[in-house]
Amino acid sequence: MLKANVDGAHRYRVQPGSRFPVGATVADGGVNFCLFCRHATGMELLLYASTESIEPFQIVSLAPDVNRTFYFWHVFIEDLPVHCCYTWRACGPHGVPQMDDAAASRKELLDPNARAVSERFWNRQQASEAQGASHASFRAIVTEPVETRDDVDIRTLDDAIIYELHVGGFTRHPSSGVRCPGTFAGLIEKIPYLKELGVTHVELLPVMAFDEQDVPPSAAAKGLTNYWGYSTHSFHSPHSRYCVEAARAPQEFRALIDAMHAAGLRVLLDVVFNHTAEAGANGPVINFKVLANEIFYHVDPADGGRYRDYTGCGNTINCNHPLVCAFILRCLEYWVRDLRVDGFRFDLASVFTRGEGGALLSNPPLPWAIESSEVLSRVPLIAEAWDAAGLYHVGAFPGMAWAEWNGRYRDVIRRFVRGEPGLIGQVCTCMAGSADLYQADGRLPANSINFVTCHDGFTLLDLVSYNAKHNEANGEDNRDGTNDNLSWNCGAEGETHDPSVIGLRLKQARNFMAILLLSQGVPMILGGDEVLRTQRGNNNAFCQDNELSWQDWRMSRDALDMLRFVRELIALRKRHPSLRRRRFLTGRPANGDTYPDVAWHGERLGEPPWHDPGARLVAFTLAAQAPGEAMLHIVLNMNDDARIVAVPVFDGQSWRRIVDTSLASPLDIVSDSVTSQSEFDACHVAPHSVLVLESHRNAA
Repeated sequence: MLKANVDGAHRYRVQPGSRFPVGATVADGGVNFCLFCRHATGMELLLYASTESIEPFQIVSLAPDVNRTFYFWHVFIEDLPVHCCYTWRACGPHGVPQMDDAAASRKELLDPNARAVSERFWNRQQASEAQGASHASFRAIVTEPVETRDDVDIRTLDDAIIYELHVGGFTRHPSSGVRCPGTFAGLIEKIPYLKELGVTHVELLPVMAFDEQDVPPSAAAKGLTNYWGYSTHSFHSPHSRYCVEAARAPQEFRALIDAMHAAGLRVLLDVVFNHTAEAGANGPVINFKVLANEIFYHVDPADGGRYRDYTGCGNTINCNHPLVCAFILRCLEYWVRDLRVDGFRFDLASVFTRGEGGALLSNPPLPWAIESSEVLSRVPLIAEAWDAAGLYHVGAFPGMAWAEWNGRYRDVIRRFVRGEPGLIGQVCTCMAGSADLYQADGRLPANSINFVTCHDGFTLLDLVSYNAKHNEANGEDNRDGTNDNLSWNCGAEGETHDPSVIGLRLKQARNFMAILLLSQGVPMILGGDEVLRTQRGNNNAFCQDNELSWQDWRMSRDALDMLRFVRELIALRKRHPSLRRRRFLTGRPANGDTYPDVAWHGERLGEPPWHDPGARLVAFTLAAQAPGEAMLHIVLNMNDDARIVAVPVFDGQSWRRIVDTSLASPLDIVSDSVTSQSEFDACHVAPHSVLVLESHRNAA
């Protein structure tokens, strides 16, 4: 096949085509097109020469008796070049709430199975209006297939350290120094940074094609756009703005994955199968509203087809309908098998447990179908185990293999580090892998994705710099975003020149990162936290595609010190298997070991303050997990004063301090400290600090 170079007067010959496969498929002699549309009485395929073409060069009419099999419409266009664009029009009754059938039939529709998409002529406002321009639509691009492989190796989260980043924001800042800022290609240039940091998995915020115009009117009036990408319109296509050439979207994304794999990094995708960019009754017509409205969405037939909204975004995907379930499975398998991604994080995944009418299902088909897929069962599956309408499944998401974003871990650790007393039992349970959530039904520590910050909320620096959100820049009078941040500004709100406040903030940031990377389970770091990225108190920067959100590669001395601290913490985690146990801690020796896998303490040995309502200090000793591994003794002191804490004594062993968050860089973390505690049975722990001691054998 050749790239499109179409003479406007040329007309390509057509054949009936096949309903297998759906989408636009390049084949010998031309391109096969297939689309599902249940209620259409006729279909039209509109062909455009390029992404810049205003008018179609050919409109192909499809007849029901020739081009329809069941509810699938299909046609084969002979000798059609690749990189042509196309849309569909569907004639017939559609039931779209905001417009009559005649208006809906005029709308140009985007193929839900498009592998590449152009947004050149997209206008969300016009697509939402019955009388809006029919051509103000996304257009699918005929693109070459990527090389596919049938074999999918087993990929797990054992030993994983996840790094959540935004593809555009990671390199869009002028200081990034990459050739193609804000693209998959730009991210490839930053792989050495990720490799040096030491993370093992990169979790990309949504990269499936999304509507950047999907923001509230007040935000649009300020020139803001949808930055995060939780507004998917094309589940098979990489986002065009992250590409150098939109027509090569699959190839450019696959190049990123191949480069990540070559560097030993895995890639997880944050995917949004709970709602689409079509929103509610006032939202645009893109595809599903016309093609399969009552199948694809939760609608209330008793209320005029009103969209049921369990996502806060206007509509909810009817995930457990058999056709929708099959669509989602095929889509996910495509990203794994053809584009080679290594797993998924599912946004608002509790929507997957809703059946017809939104009712909660005890055994919802979709989660089980995903983890039972021959392809998907081999890759990590992570659920954001709640939705916007009150469902909360942390610790109870359906299925066997699903990991979960552990929101309880986040909240407990935030409360503890900011100084709330009486949380010792909860803190230790969280740091031990959250057995209270996962052990009873046979799950493992790796089912818990531990995090303190993520894209949604404060960055790490803002978590220790603000008591309240400051979202005025979003255009909603600071009404958006959560008010429950569990943060502490350390004595001043926002920017300050007070050295004591700044010093405490830096120490608190180190405390959070140390606790995260010393916990059992799978740690997830928000991209930029390792260099103290700030959003100036904005905890809902979904619409801030600007320097407020972008990674600034001009690093201050404090940022460089924090980067070193995080790198060394990751290295510490990697060299200590005792921090990455496959099974839950028991408090007993295992496999003939001399010492219990964990021993809990307070200021005195063996006296953890489980039930002390004023306690803000706890210590624990981790036995070695692997031959030759040193033991660790960890002390967390969130009191306002220093404490003298007992240290266990073992024959032939002494302790050396390797982490002390109260100290300035480079003494805050060292790989081989000369400071020995061997002659002492107690140690000094500074206020608001984390101390880690590592055992070593005394010389004979």
